[in-house]
Amino acid sequence: MSPRRSYDQYCSAARALDLVGDRWTLLIVRELLAGPRRYTDLHADLPGVSTDVLASRLKEMERDGLATRRRLPPPGAAYVYELTPRGRELLPVLQALGTWGARELGERRPTDAVRAHWFALPLLRALEGEGVLEVQLEEGEFHLHVGAEEGPVYGDGPAPGPADARLVMDAATCEAVARGELALPDAVRDGRVTVTGEGTLAKALRET
Repeated sequence: MSPRRSYDQYCSAARALDLVGDRWTLLIVRELLAGPRRYTDLHADLPGVSTDVLASRLKEMERDGLATRRRLPPPGAAYVYELTPRGRELLPVLQALGTWGARELGERRPTDAVRAHWFALPLLRALEGEGVLEVQLEEGEFHLHVGAEEGPVYGDGPAPGPADARLVMDAATCEAVARGELALPDAVRDGRVTVTGEGTLAKALRET
């Protein structure tokens, strides 16, 4: 692994970019916010990244204290990567970057890859409170841990336990929310999002 390049500037923004400014690093963080992930799963959910670059970025993230690699106990016995507490602190950075970049989304291009869980962070920005939320889109299903201060922020598929609320919406509605063109409470009131469940999250969304 080559030595880390530095801007050599006594500036906190420059120091941060020394660690996470390389291409793909923050997108790897986005994927690891879902909890421990195998290398093969990361590669599948980061279309366009080469195996060499992904391996290099993961090693750099380990070196810089942003991620760790560990072996799962049997019967899994696979190696997984996960964020350290320092790495998880990048969540608000990604949220702010996503908010800033929302206007750049525009309409989905034919060449754009998409994964259902890529809408997890935009939806998380639109929610308040605490609880587990399941989301069903045309592209697939994922769940969010709203208000969680540690552990996974989201995950693929249904929640591992009871969910406080469940949202069902079409792709156009979800994309409009992600672009900042449609507020989630407005989408619920307009009938574009179906809310089920009796938890506080579900009640709050139905009452707004």
